[in-house]
Amino acid sequence: MEKIASFTIDHIRLVPGIYVSRRDTVGQEVITTFDLRMTSPNDEPVMNTAEVHTIEHLGATFLRNHPDYGSKTIYFGPMGCRTGFYLLLAGNYSSRDIVPLVTGMFEFIRDYSGEVPGASPRDCGNYLDMNLHMANYLAAGYLEKVLYHIDDSRLVYPE
Repeated sequence: MEKIASFTIDHIRLVPGIYVSRRDTVGQEVITTFDLRMTSPNDEPVMNTAEVHTIEHLGATFLRNHPDYGSKTIYFGPMGCRTGFYLLLAGNYSSRDIVPLVTGMFEFIRDYSGEVPGASPRDCGNYLDMNLHMANYLAAGYLEKVLYHIDDSRLVYPE
């Protein structure tokens, strides 16, 4: 079988950033898949499931309620390797195009307090696996280490 595109990225040289993972055409619409990489693969510890789950709930809530991107959000969720998240948007975007959106989302996550949206037995299949404090902490780190000072080296996959 042919290797899928995400397995052809050099994960040894990959650093945290925002990357276009792929673009697909569905009907007349382009769907852009973004790799929101929060940790250096195979170098830094991966995120625990509780904070990943919390970031997923908060990020999806932020995106689906966003005045400009809410109707364009197809999916937001974790990578199986727990080093980041995938964001799928309807439209043909570059990584640079969504820096303000991703920054706003992680500021929302960093500053969020209170009940995590959807964290109840009625709304979620694993509602007890949440860690808001660590989600706040990881969001703050991603903002400070990556998003607030992002440059082209963190917007285009390494060759």
